[in-house]
Amino acid sequence: MNLFITSGTADFLLKLKEKHQDENMVLMNNSESSILVHETEGQTLFNSPRKYKVIDSAGNLGHKGFAVLNNIPVTEEGRPLFEDRFLNRPRKIEKEPGFVAIRVLRPLSSNTYIILTIWDQESSFENWQKSKAYADAHKNRGTEAGIAGAKPTIFESTSFVSKYYIESE
Repeated sequence: MNLFITSGTADFLLKLKEKHQDENMVLMNNSESSILVHETEGQTLFNSPRKYKVIDSAGNLGHKGFAVLNNIPVTEEGRPLFEDRFLNRPRKIEKEPGFVAIRVLRPLSSNTYIILTIWDQESSFENWQKSKAYADAHKNRGTEAGIAGAKPTIFESTSFVSKYYIESE
């Protein structure tokens, strides 16, 4: 499965989505920007998308709610370790109240992986961050046992999070 992301004004992206209703596209907005996500087995309709391979997934994207994109720049040498850690994760997030979907995205034209999660509402995501399951999933963060403790480091630069709202169809 492939996933493509493009940016633009909310109005332009909504028109593009409506024009291609037979495609799996999700419009995401926040106070600063809008993105359109296209998940497909084939090629995208976008002119200049960010391109990703879906390497792990659960749930469906087309759901009203709250989307979190954790953008993680990884070195070329660090890709196998990074992917191994995500492919062998405990999968506790899928059992959290309000969880809708997850996509682990391998970049095809950059160094930045994206961990995309969708929640039924923002408070569900915040509750996940306060949960025991979250603490367990991140217990090695900042330690030598954690992925960030790998030597040499596998991270190209600091990760960052983008948050969006998904309106109902």
